[in-house]
Amino acid sequence: MAVSQGPASLHGRVERLSWESDFFGLSSAIVRFSDGDPRLDVAELQRFERVQAKVPAERCEWLDALQQLGFRLVEGEIDLSLALVGCSASADLCVADDADIPMLRDMASQCFSHSRFRTPWYGQADSGRLYAQWVENAVKGTFDHQCLVVREGERLHGFVTLRQLNDEEARMGLLAGPGCGAQLMQGAQAWCVARGISRLRIATQMANRAALRRYIKSGATIESTAYWLYR
Repeated sequence: MAVSQGPASLHGRVERLSWESDFFGLSSAIVRFSDGDPRLDVAELQRFERVQAKVPAERCEWLDALQQLGFRLVEGEIDLSLALVGCSASADLCVADDADIPMLRDMASQCFSHSRFRTPWYGQADSGRLYAQWVENAVKGTFDHQCLVVREGERLHGFVTLRQLNDEEARMGLLAGPGCGAQLMQGAQAWCVARGISRLRIATQMANRAALRRYIKSGATIESTAYWLYR
């Protein structure tokens, strides 16, 4: 079978996203870029209903080439890093348990209803449904390792999910709770420090200025920016 090569600037492979394909009922893949790989096989793109690509903002030639292949811009993303050396954050959050899942799912489905999993690329309720499942998985220790909550009696005011990447780094998954941002960030930092983790990584949408201000105010610095495109 003949291979249709993509633009000379695009080197990488198309990788199936099994979990997303099953969850959304939409055959999905992502382009994994690598300058050491052969030129992108355009024929592979045709095998999937949705193909994602995350492009570093400085790689303008990739953006141009992907748009020639029918990719469209979905949103921008900012990746931040928070150094925890010498951090003395207090741990005043509670660990969520199974009894909290219904309330957490409801919160996540509303707080994250607008994301890159939005229409017209996905169904009207798909974004909220995805993040509801994400927070449930975090409570159960799947993907993210733990979910911490701001609790007042039986009521939850906010939550943050965290995943340890290695001995030195962790990544924040989801954070939500009006008026609880500072408290949630303190709790996340304390969770890391208790595990000897020296760096917390965070990603947020470029359009989410409130979250970006909170992370920077908490001491995080911007490490990179990127764009998500879909085909």
